[in-house]
Amino acid sequence: MSLQNDSTQNPRVTWEGCSVLLDINDGDRLVFARLSPAATVKIGNKNCSLQPLIGCPFGSLFQVDNGPKGPYLSLVVPSTEGNDLHETKEYQLKDESKDNRALVDNNKAQNLTGEDIDEMRRQGATGEEIVEALISNSATYEKKTSFSQEKYRLKKQKKYSPRVLLRRPFCRSICEAYFKKYPARIGFLRVDTLSLLLSMANITAHSDVLVVDMVGGLLTGAVAERLGGTGYVCNAYLGDTPYSIDIVRIFNFSGEICKRIVRSPVAGLCSIQDGVSKSEIQSNEQISSQDSFPHSISTEETSISSENGTLDLIPEMMTASPTPPQVARTCKSTKAGESASQDAINLWKENGFSSLLIAAPELDAWSIVEELLPLLSYSASFAIYHQYLQPLATCMHNLQLGKMAIGLQISEPWLREYQGSTIKNPSVHADECIWGVYSKRDKDLQQ
Repeated sequence: MSLQNDSTQNPRVTWEGCSVLLDINDGDRLVFARLSPAATVKIGNKNCSLQPLIGCPFGSLFQVDNGPKGPYLSLVVPSTEGNDLHETKEYQLKDESKDNRALVDNNKAQNLTGEDIDEMRRQGATGEEIVEALISNSATYEKKTSFSQEKYRLKKQKKYSPRVLLRRPFCRSICEAYFKKYPARIGFLRVDTLSLLLSMANITAHSDVLVVDMVGGLLTGAVAERLGGTGYVCNAYLGDTPYSIDIVRIFNFSGEICKRIVRSPVAGLCSIQDGVSKSEIQSNEQISSQDSFPHSISTEETSISSENGTLDLIPEMMTASPTPPQVARTCKSTKAGESASQDAINLWKENGFSSLLIAAPELDAWSIVEELLPLLSYSASFAIYHQYLQPLATCMHNLQLGKMAIGLQISEPWLREYQGSTIKNPSVHADECIWGVYSKRDKDLQQ
C-alpha cells in the first residue's frame, strides 16, 4: 500500500512506507524505522526483516525466533492465564518461606552448557523453549523468591528471546525516544515541557501558528499534530537557510497536513509587516547586488537549498539509528515545509498570527521575540522555551519595560524519576519556559 492513498489509510494499522518506533526489550533500545519489504533491524547479533510488521496494528508485540531461513520476527499472542486472584494469593503465601540468603553465585547452579544451547538452536528450538530449558536446569530457581524468579526469567528472555513492541510515532513517543537517546538534538526538551508549551500558547484547531523551531522539527510536528489538518504552521527562520525539520517526517502526516506546514524567512515576514511590497524588496535586492555581494537569495534558491539540506541530513540520521540507509531510499514520506504562498502571507499580514512558539536555544530570546511579536494578532498567546533561566529573565524584563505583553510568567517545569524496580539511579530534570499574551502598544494601534 502506498503513501499516496491517504484517504483510505487506517492510522491504527501499519502500511508499507510508514515510520514506526520499535521498542526493543521494554525500553532497553528504541529504534525509528521505515517499513518496507527490504528493511531490516539488528537485534543483538541477528538481522531480522521488518516485512512481518507491515499490516499489523500498532501495539503489536513480536519476538525473535529461529526459522529455516534464519531469525525472524513472530507475532506474540498474549495469554489470559494466571489472572486468578485465588492462585495469586496461594503463590504469595508459599513465597513467604523463601529467601535468597542461602544462594551462592558460583556459576555452578546451571546444568545446561553453551554447547547444549547451540544444539537446541540447530534443532530449531524457539527462544521460549530455551528459556524454559534454562529454568528447568537451574538448581537454585525454585529456592528463589517470586521477585528473583521473575527477574531471572526476564534476563534470560531478553537474551534468548528478545521482544519488539510496535509503537506508533506521535508527539509523546518521539519526544521520549529522542530525550532518552539524543537529548541534545531536541534541545533537552522533555515531553512535559512540550505539553506545557502547547497549552500556554493556546494551540487549538484552525489556528495560524508562528514557530521558530531549532529542535529538529519536534515542535513543528507537535503543533501540526494538534491542529489536525486545520490552520497553518509557519516555520520561521533567520538568514537564508531554513532550520532542519527532519523529525516531522516521522509523524506519518498525510499530504493534507504536510501542505499546511510551510516555511518563511523572518526578514520576509517583518518586511511585509512594515508595509514594504514584494516588488520593492526584489528591486532593492537587485540594486544591492550590483554594488556588492548579495546577502539574500531568491525563493527558488531557498527551496533548492532546503531540499538539498534535507537530503544531506538523511545519511546522518540513518547512521545514528540502527536502521539501514536503504530503508529511506525505498519509501519516502510526503514532504513538508514548502515555502509559504503569497496569499497566506497577505492573510497573516492582515489578521496576524494567533500564536507564537519559540524553541531556539542557540538564539538570543529577547532579540527574536522583539522582532516577531508585532506579527501577532491582538491578545495572541506566545510561549518561549530555553534550557536556562537567564535568557528568559532578560526577555521578560524587557517585555515588562516596553509594556509589550501582559500576563507574563516564567515557569520551571521539572520531572523527578522515583526509584523503583526498573530505575536504579533516580534523577531530576528541570527546564525553563516563559509565556504571556501580546498587547499592542499605542504606537502600533495608531498605525
